[in-house]
Amino acid sequence: MLRHIVMMKFKDTEPVDDLRNEFKNNLLGLVDSIQELKRMEVGLNINTGKSAFDLVLTADFVDEEGLNAYRVHPEHVKILNKMKKVVEKTAAVDYIFE
Repeated sequence: MLRHIVMMKFKDTEPVDDLRNEFKNNLLGLVDSIQELKRMEVGLNINTGKSAFDLVLTADFVDEEGLNAYRVHPEHVKILNKMKKVVEKTAAVDYIFE
C-alpha cells in the first residue's frame, strides 16, 4: 500500500475556517469519485503556532499507479485548481506501508 500525506497552509488573507471546512468536505467526497483512492482522512489543525499548517490529508492507494491516477483525475484537479488560489504553501510525503 502507498500513503500520500499533504499539509496545506492557507494565505493569511483568506477566511481560514471556511476554507478548511470547504476543502475537507470536497476532499472527502473524492473517495466516492476516484476508484483508486482506497481511504482518505482530512484533519483540521488545532495548533495555533506560526509554523503550523491549516489542513492535512492522508490518502491510501494500492500502489503508485493509483496515486498517479488520483493526481490527474478531473475531480481532484478541480479541487487543486481552487487550492492554488488560496494556499500559501504545502508539504507532501508519499511512502509505502504494509
